[in-house]
Amino acid sequence: MAKKSKKQQQSGGTPATVALTAAGVEFTVHAYEHDPSHPSYGEEAAEAMGVSPDRVFKTLVADVDGTLVVGVVPVAGTLDLKALASAVGGKRATMADPALAERTTGYVRGGISPLGQRKKLRTVLDSSARDHATVCVSAGRRGLEVELAPGDLAELTGAVLAPIGRG
Repeated sequence: MAKKSKKQQQSGGTPATVALTAAGVEFTVHAYEHDPSHPSYGEEAAEAMGVSPDRVFKTLVADVDGTLVVGVVPVAGTLDLKALASAVGGKRATMADPALAERTTGYVRGGISPLGQRKKLRTVLDSSARDHATVCVSAGRRGLEVELAPGDLAELTGAVLAPIGRG
């Protein structure tokens, strides 16, 4: 996880929530007790919050032609790597090495947020996000989600919207 300033530690904020607050964006934080034995971080979040899995989005880091790119897709489906590569003008995508993803974003796997990353990565948000008034993404640690408007998420991350989710 990214280093927190003393102020962030005192407020309990993560780099993601600090970035949202600094941007003046309306958001809601949802905390839940993370179960390490649950097979899916995203599905666990949807169940714990009582939110439809098509509104809860997971943040996945991929390597597109040697460059790390973030794909944000509903937890109910999977990331279409070919579509992700195409969305950023690339040819080939593979999932990034988890340790590299953690070092680059400053977050741990299962808690990687598209917001407040240590190194801001190019981001693609699945176009299905437009179907919802709000979506939930990781707030920067397991057991913590942030709910916000998909337009705000796209704007703050500089994301392009494209159909990159399957299922």
